[in-house]
Amino acid sequence: MADTKHVGRIKGTNDRVAVVYRTIPQDHNSALVIRTAKLPEGDHDGLMRIIQSNEAQTANELYEALERAPLPDGLNALAKFFKQGNLEKVPTDQVEMIPNTQSIIQLDELNKMIATQKGVSIEKLAVSNAPKVNPNLEGVKPQDSKILTDEQIATRMRSDADRLFKEASKLRKEAEDLSPAKKKTS
Repeated sequence: MADTKHVGRIKGTNDRVAVVYRTIPQDHNSALVIRTAKLPEGDHDGLMRIIQSNEAQTANELYEALERAPLPDGLNALAKFFKQGNLEKVPTDQVEMIPNTQSIIQLDELNKMIATQKGVSIEKLAVSNAPKVNPNLEGVKPQDSKILTDEQIATRMRSDADRLFKEASKLRKEAEDLSPAKKKTS
């Protein structure tokens, strides 16, 4: 089985991640990742399809494929993940890359190897068009984003409820179109 690029896990938690940017400008010791288990099923499946594509596997950075690929809902993958706040800034020494079942390499070590091969410093590996990262930037979560405020939890709950209501309404309409419910007679 061939190696798969751009996939790893967070040390300690083993949370699976897709590494969108291996390093970022002005902070070569951090990467931007997406925790795949936290994505809705459609977005997760779409992300995995993109990661497994030839385009992503030949790209140096996953963002290159994400910025050109749509998710199942038709939206641009990179733009949607950024807008929904799925990109998370994490230290590169906390990410273990897992290209296959027999290999694990820390992202910071991988970055050093790539920099050496290219004859540049690790700082020069940062992609110039990576999202500017600061804790207040919408779309990029700081590493300590695991702690949610009550307001954030309530907002997510409302969003989930709206999404589930729309999905339930759509399923009910499809069911009625397929086989209308029989009305009870008194």
